[in-house]
Amino acid sequence: MIKIKTESEIEIMTAGGKKLVRVKNALKEATKIGVKASDIEELAKKLIKAEGAEGSFDKVPGYSWVTCINVNAGLVHGVPGKEIIFKKGDVVSVDVGLYYKGFHTDTSFSVGLDVTPEIQKFLNVGQNALEAAIRVVKADNYVFDISRAIELTMEAQGYTPIKALVGHGVGRELHEEPQIPCFVPGRIADSSKLVVGMTLAVEVMYAQGSDKVEILPDGWTIAMRDGKISALFEETVVVTQKGPKVLTR
Repeated sequence: MIKIKTESEIEIMTAGGKKLVRVKNALKEATKIGVKASDIEELAKKLIKAEGAEGSFDKVPGYSWVTCINVNAGLVHGVPGKEIIFKKGDVVSVDVGLYYKGFHTDTSFSVGLDVTPEIQKFLNVGQNALEAAIRVVKADNYVFDISRAIELTMEAQGYTPIKALVGHGVGRELHEEPQIPCFVPGRIADSSKLVVGMTLAVEVMYAQGSDKVEILPDGWTIAMRDGKISALFEETVVVTQKGPKVLTR
């Protein structure tokens, strides 16, 4: 069931989103060549605590970290281990959530560390797809419209939206209904209608090659089976009477 938020609940999520923006911006600035994934994790813990909030991801049963960090073919749910050292040419993806006054906000970004123009173009397309998706987060549109915006942007540039994973509603729970695919899975009539008060984690997940993924031996990291580069971009967005309001930027 889709949980519509009240004005007061959206105010809390807006405040949480502002906190998460500060955390995200600091993590993005710290993601550099020679830095370890564990360094980003420790910084995130410190910053979230300083914001008077808690992590979202370490509330997931069995997961002990506040970030998910992936490199290159790694797509999502990567464990931020000290053995992962960022190097020149890497695409680093950082996903982070924040829990404040009973509500979650969720965001992610991918950055290229001194990458080729080809890889930078790949990353730019992901950002463009997210912007296209956010633009259609409007009352009386459908989840279908979000999925179509992502898929069309990707396919126009020859990249592949991931089918095995989805964006999602977000609020009191980190993962709520509706599911938001990065591709059009069926008819618009079968899709959830967007209404004022819905809060969505709009997430663009895509790859250079095939969309097929696999779970790595750590039991968490989901990576591209063909080893090609992947990336993700995500913002928490609320449907308002005036259109989309992004809480995490």
